[in-house]
Amino acid sequence: MTTANFNEDQIFSNKIVTKVILESEFSKEIRILLASGQVMKEHQSKFPIMIHLLDGAIDLGVERVSHKLKKGDIIALKANVPHDLSATKDSVIRLSLSKSDSVERVTTVAEDSEKREHKNI
Repeated sequence: MTTANFNEDQIFSNKIVTKVILESEFSKEIRILLASGQVMKEHQSKFPIMIHLLDGAIDLGVERVSHKLKKGDIIALKANVPHDLSATKDSVIRLSLSKSDSVERVTTVAEDSEKREHKNI
């Protein structure tokens, strides 16, 4: 048995914060902290994912259509579906990845989104 807590050490930053909270035999559970106004640019995964909004509010763009998510909402996306996230409030997101997917991919999307945001300032 493995346990973890998504609520520990939640420190919002001027950068998108990603952290692996739990890794099991079949999935990787990642916490993403998006401060109000932060954006994760459009990206996609080769594997299905689940996005669970634990707290806050985000606009989730799926194939360029915006969906407003509120605390508690959960959405499943098939593989290769373009999507982006924009926090309208400080938000805590649980991202469930396939064991075959890469945590580094998520980290890279967050870092690249920050670089793009700083270029636009």
